[in-house]
Amino acid sequence: MFKKILIANRGEIAVRIIRACREMGIHAVTVYSTADKHSLHAQIADESVCIGPPATKDSYLNAAALIEAAKMTGADAIHPGFGFLSENADFAQMCADNGITFIGPSPRAIRALGDKAAAKMSMKNAGVPVIPGSDGTIRDIDEAKALAAKMGYPVMIKASAGGGGRGIRKVSCEEELESAMTAAKQEAGCFFGSDEIYMEKLILNPKHIEFQILADSHGNVVHLCERDCSMQRRNQKVLEETPSPIMTPTLRERMGRAAVAAAITCGYTNAGTIEFLVDKDKNFYFMEMNTRIQVEHPITEEITGVDLIKAQIKIADGQALDIRQQDIVVRGHSIECRINAEKPEENFRPSPGTIRALHLPGGPGIRIDSAIYQGYTITPFYDSMIAKLIVHAPTRAEAIAKMKWALSEFIVEGVDTNIDFDLSLIRDPVFCAGTYDNNYLNEKLSGI
Repeated sequence: MFKKILIANRGEIAVRIIRACREMGIHAVTVYSTADKHSLHAQIADESVCIGPPATKDSYLNAAALIEAAKMTGADAIHPGFGFLSENADFAQMCADNGITFIGPSPRAIRALGDKAAAKMSMKNAGVPVIPGSDGTIRDIDEAKALAAKMGYPVMIKASAGGGGRGIRKVSCEEELESAMTAAKQEAGCFFGSDEIYMEKLILNPKHIEFQILADSHGNVVHLCERDCSMQRRNQKVLEETPSPIMTPTLRERMGRAAVAAAITCGYTNAGTIEFLVDKDKNFYFMEMNTRIQVEHPITEEITGVDLIKAQIKIADGQALDIRQQDIVVRGHSIECRINAEKPEENFRPSPGTIRALHLPGGPGIRIDSAIYQGYTITPFYDSMIAKLIVHAPTRAEAIAKMKWALSEFIVEGVDTNIDFDLSLIRDPVFCAGTYDNNYLNEKLSGI
């Protein structure tokens, strides 16, 4: 087993990994920018190294500095968390070239799945249902017009690289196509370093359902059931739950089998997530695969009892999975709300500042993954998410009730947060009925 792991991330996911390392008897090393000098992850690690100024390109995205920090501290593995360099094949290769284990999939798998258009073709060849669309990237406007006319509008223009809702444009008619392509290419080039795009038929009012998988280097692959991530604002997830309100045993079996097939097709190892769109008739289509741990991984841990971070570390160490598909049993219901330092009434404007007072909810079935504390200063340099509030209960109705009072007890003073906004979603009759889809929140907000 690894003696020392460097965590190439910050905030709550860095703290989450530190805790897993401690339980496994592994020395945890963190890195921090000058803006994060007083952050919790920098304070509680066994060792912590400053790697640069606040700008991410000079710190958390500085691959050379991360490798040097690992060498300097004697770390024999790097856990990338999510975001930053977690899906960067070049960084994974740099780790390998320097004799450091990257706790994630191989560089080859990251490259194959990071190109969304190429990944879609691989899934199609493997018999996994895919959304109708272009075979690879779109080269020019004439090709785009011909394909869109053949499929019928509306269509989606998507960036081949990256994720997180960037480089995506909905196109309702031919007149919108060229400007949408230009905008998507510009955004993709800015965020992902590649302006390649592809086209898909727009599935109207779908559910966004993802399957968590674990795959070891011994040929064992399991899925840990689904997460419903359909409550989204501008392609960004707001809250997640598992099981999905629309799931049936038959549909879970079919989708789980497809998720496992997708991982096997790519020779995938470690933790990953297969994302699907499910239409009103419960037909499902492969959308993309995320080659990292997800923000919403805690709800899967709550219903399965599997520690996904520990599983990642063990798989990277070459160990075989100690669970089989028949061992995965859904127990109860779990919901996660993302707590952000932002002001929803002002178009979700970020709200940096110092936390003057803090009260966190507690009790049975309540989990908080966070790196904030009273007196902590939230800087304007990074993502606005400051905590994840997770509840677990025997039934969905009980989980919703528990989340209502947990949010009501969550107090943060000194900065604006989206806690009241999250509470309004949990109380929403459409959410309570489980009938919401990917478009529901955008439509709700547009009517306010």
